[in-house]
Amino acid sequence: MIRRDRVVPPLLALAAFLAGWQLLVIVGNYPTFILPGPLVVGRKFVVAWADGTMAPHAVTTLAEIGLGFIGGALAGMLTGYVMARSRLVNRVLSPYLVAAQAVPVLALAPLMALWFGSGLPAHALIVALIVFFPVAVSTVVAVHGVDRRLLEMARSYRVTRGQRLWMVELPAALPGILGGLRIGVTLAVVGAIVAEWTGGDTGLGVLINLARGSLFDIPLLFATLLTIALIGVALYSIVLLVERRYAIPAA
Repeated sequence: MIRRDRVVPPLLALAAFLAGWQLLVIVGNYPTFILPGPLVVGRKFVVAWADGTMAPHAVTTLAEIGLGFIGGALAGMLTGYVMARSRLVNRVLSPYLVAAQAVPVLALAPLMALWFGSGLPAHALIVALIVFFPVAVSTVVAVHGVDRRLLEMARSYRVTRGQRLWMVELPAALPGILGGLRIGVTLAVVGAIVAEWTGGDTGLGVLINLARGSLFDIPLLFATLLTIALIGVALYSIVLLVERRYAIPAA
């Protein structure tokens, strides 16, 4: 059952934001091509989904996010676990991971487009790269934080390394890992949009470029931004639900 104290404050904040937005448009007397009001954007949002303008672009972006997030998250968790359990690997990889994270994805995107083209695989790769680092770091921290007493108990029962991973380390580290996944899934949306700005035929990033360029349809641009925001909130909520369902609260 949904609790009111969790739903009402966000709804009130949203209502206040929309009212302030509409008031700004009215007081500033801004034309639609500069700043459309929330009602105009809402109407454009409904029309764009109804006439098939938005759906193909949203499907492409979701495919890029899905493939990139799964690939980046799996690689990040695996790398993070190995780094947490091997000091040598940690010392070797840490400087390169930090250096790679310091390079903005906006600078990497044109290179990826040059090397791999501007299709789905290249865009998914960019998403994977941006997801990889926070997941890897959160996994390292989470695995390092596993209670040593649990590991000692596992050794006393002479469990295998695989059993220790699945029965002790993974459940204990899961809350921290899922925290990294929450960050990663929102960054995945950003990565997909940035990747689409470098080229491609479909995608919400492409639609933004079309709306502000050849179409010069600013309400469509805002409607696209709204779609991106809703996708980000939905994906974040899914990871949060998984965390609440399966993660064991830290002691």
